[in-house]
Amino acid sequence: MRIHRRGSAAALALCLGALTACGGSPGEGQAQGAQPPTSRPTAPGGADRAHEGPAAGQAVSLRGKVIVLDPGHNGGNGEHPAAINKKVDIGNGTKECDTTGTATNAGYNEHAFTWDVSKRLAKLLRAEGAKVVLTRKNDTGVGPCIDERAAIGNRAKADAALSVHADGASASAHGFHIIQPVAVKGHNAAMVPDAQRLGRELRDAYREETGIAYSTYRGKKALDPRSDLGGLNLSTVPKVFIECGNMRNASDAAKLSSAAFRQRIAVALANGFEAYFTG
Repeated sequence: MRIHRRGSAAALALCLGALTACGGSPGEGQAQGAQPPTSRPTAPGGADRAHEGPAAGQAVSLRGKVIVLDPGHNGGNGEHPAAINKKVDIGNGTKECDTTGTATNAGYNEHAFTWDVSKRLAKLLRAEGAKVVLTRKNDTGVGPCIDERAAIGNRAKADAALSVHADGASASAHGFHIIQPVAVKGHNAAMVPDAQRLGRELRDAYREETGIAYSTYRGKKALDPRSDLGGLNLSTVPKVFIECGNMRNASDAAKLSSAAFRQRIAVALANGFEAYFTG
């Protein structure tokens, strides 16, 4: 059951209308350099019961699937430089435990963005029957380190995992991209083919539902293979990162700063997961 029918302008309008009523140096997840979750959008002509989850007897498309969501960074990182700057093993070298992330020119922080989107997405996925595990419990803590973020997905034996980010590239750069893993011997090689397919499904759903363009500065057709991210190198379950847009670009920043658009992002990603599991 698709949460939001792809390509339906009417459904998009309903989604955003409902939300109005409801009211750096390169680091882990940086390529360069809370509002509570709202109800699911209602399909055209359907009853407005989206916030209650699937109706009795209705098929639940993600039943039994374990999905790990990894909201990038954390709100307390900036106040604990010693903790986040310590080096950890990433499978083919070492890297800082975490970073503070980026922000829009108006001061909307990436850590707050990723936390909000992840909570919204978790609500949608749970309504579809999935078990969702988040790598952090709030937006006021520190970390966890990038190796632990991967370990959380591994321990959960996740069927799929997604690390949610927004980028901090030059102001002229715009668009989104999916970061895919590269095989690192002794670590993630077995999951790479499935992760690549997950990345393609999330890319297609994100582009179709949000209208955000493919990245103009990273990757090819919004797919960017990388071997320098511990969150991917150490994952034994299919996992990708998404850079939802460039927070330093005025147009992207305006979208990412909108609560209604963040719900639209969550719907797009939920559709991508559904396509991955049922396609």
